[in-house]
Amino acid sequence: MSLRELARVVQTSEVTVRRDVRALEAEGLLDRRHGGAVLPGGFTRESGFPQKSHLATAEKTAIADLAASLVDEGEAIVVGAGTTTQELARRLARVPGLTVVTNSLLVAQALAHANRVEVVMTGGTLRGSNYALVGSGAEQSLQGLRVSKAFLSGSGLTAERGLSTSNMLSASVDRALVQAAAEVVVLADHTKLGTDTMFQTVPTDLITRLVTDEPPAHDDRAVTELQALADQGVQIAVAGASGNPGGEQVPAGRRTSLPGPRRSHVPGASPLRSTALPEPAPAERGRVADLRRR
Repeated sequence: MSLRELARVVQTSEVTVRRDVRALEAEGLLDRRHGGAVLPGGFTRESGFPQKSHLATAEKTAIADLAASLVDEGEAIVVGAGTTTQELARRLARVPGLTVVTNSLLVAQALAHANRVEVVMTGGTLRGSNYALVGSGAEQSLQGLRVSKAFLSGSGLTAERGLSTSNMLSASVDRALVQAAAEVVVLADHTKLGTDTMFQTVPTDLITRLVTDEPPAHDDRAVTELQALADQGVQIAVAGASGNPGGEQVPAGRRTSLPGPRRSHVPGASPLRSTALPEPAPAERGRVADLRRR
């Protein structure tokens, strides 16, 4: 159940529910997942697309806005499956000369009418729960591919294990996407921070950047996890979100200048230049935090 639904059922605030859920998790009575809670032992459970599409929508929008500013005209990138990457794809439709390789039908659909964007789809078997192509066909079609950036989402992100997902086939394809890219950009809202799921997709040392939203002040787990990720060298870009689930109005995220990239993990790949993002108009400015300073 989502925190919002739990608060409605017990007729209290989401702040109170969040505190109680944290206490219940400490006792092993439930697991916190994606802005809500599930029965314990849910490492292999995964919500379907209809459920995921209604979770943290404002946060995903802000993350997609900031992530899109990392993409330059004429680049070749890979974009994995997920509701957050679908939001990113909608914004990439405006980038001229872009080539997008994806295993996601939702990403391809979002770019289908973008005349200046070339979409290349992998092969594979359709996985209906998230509209993604998986399996050996998808992985083989990615062999020999080289692009500048990979944009991936997942079910959970921790400093200890990196990005993870609940499905083995999805994890295997995501690993193939990572091998094709010189930089790996993870898109994850704060509800996924500190959440660990069954199959690792991207270890922390291969994550170049994390684009996320600003965690609520009371979410100690997310704040601690962000600091731990920054301490391991992951570049953090935090976008604000408007109208978060708790009702607080947060300004839209502004673009910022990220630190220089880490060394490429692809053998033989030349280092990429630092991406200096343009300063926005005052109306665009919101909360952006450099986690190294927190």
